[in-house]
Amino acid sequence: MRIGIVCPYTWNVPGGVQQHVRDLAEALIGYGHGVSVITPADDDAQLPPYVVSAGRAVPVPYNGSVARLAFGFLSASRVRRWIHDGAFDVLHVHEPAAPSLGLLACWAAAGPIVGTFHASYEKSRVVSVTAPILRSALEKITGRIAVSEAARTTLVEHLGGDAVLIPNGVATARYATAEPLPGWPGDGGALGFLGRMDEPRKGLQVLLRAFETLGRERPGLRLLVAGPGDADDVLARVPADLRSRVVVLGLVSEEDKVRAYHSVDAFVAPNLGGESFGIVLAEAMSAGAPILASDIEAFDHVLRGGRAGVLFPTGDAAALAAAAGALLDDPARRERLSAAARAAVRAYDWSAVARDVLRVYETVTLGAGGVIATDGEG
Repeated sequence: MRIGIVCPYTWNVPGGVQQHVRDLAEALIGYGHGVSVITPADDDAQLPPYVVSAGRAVPVPYNGSVARLAFGFLSASRVRRWIHDGAFDVLHVHEPAAPSLGLLACWAAAGPIVGTFHASYEKSRVVSVTAPILRSALEKITGRIAVSEAARTTLVEHLGGDAVLIPNGVATARYATAEPLPGWPGDGGALGFLGRMDEPRKGLQVLLRAFETLGRERPGLRLLVAGPGDADDVLARVPADLRSRVVVLGLVSEEDKVRAYHSVDAFVAPNLGGESFGIVLAEAMSAGAPILASDIEAFDHVLRGGRAGVLFPTGDAAALAAAAGALLDDPARRERLSAAARAAVRAYDWSAVARDVLRVYETVTLGAGGVIATDGEG
């Protein structure tokens, strides 16, 4: 099968959707399918051979974050050319409601289109005003996927229609084993965080407040922080007497990200909301890290109601400190949670998820005849 995949966000900026697209593409290629991905990217960016640039993206506030999106005449022209030249059997558009390439592809293409909806958000005036415009594109989608119940609810309530539930995938074997970073986790215990440091909804500020309490109670405890953002800004929010025990790595390579998961006694996901799944959580589970996570709906589901990780009230730094302290003091419980996390995350391995996606492709292409074309060209 010849498959075209549309990624809405800049390829080289870390994010759950980008990783989902990359891993899905590589899983499908591994099954012998022909795959091409189009994405926002600088023209001189280093891209895998199956990825095509649609041009430079611009930062746009979106879903409580700042996403780098592409939406303009140049991008539209490149999307149309890519669709025309690709002769795809199916087009798979991610986040088709985002003001980026997915929307452009839906408007441009004719033929079997699958849309995957990742985002979870509250209804807003902007969504209400733009919904009629979006529907002109979304009506062309013949198969809909939601990565979580939260994402499905967002689609049903805000945009209309329904979707089959297929979760985010994770390459569990990639994270299963790795050497810890030098000197980690250490004898005094270590907590870890990975995410955009300057994005409030990722909840780093909650973890830093909890560490103020824990750090003073536990003289050897350290905190390892990784992800995009300003390291100096993070350290400035830590009391001077604890600053030497907070190590901020910043943006890390894929290899060091895996090592970071293996470098801590517990991984903390203090997110405040806006998460429909939590790929970072699934990666940490694949590494066997004991998990401490806020009790948002998506995390509660992935952690099986607390059976595969410890849940604490969202935004409650005191509750996080208490839960972390109890977990740090109980090695046997950490071992049990590690085993439970590894078992639970197997349901999200790409070996299973990619096959479910392929079944959707087969459904929408069955009897469709022909290949994807641009409107007016096929």
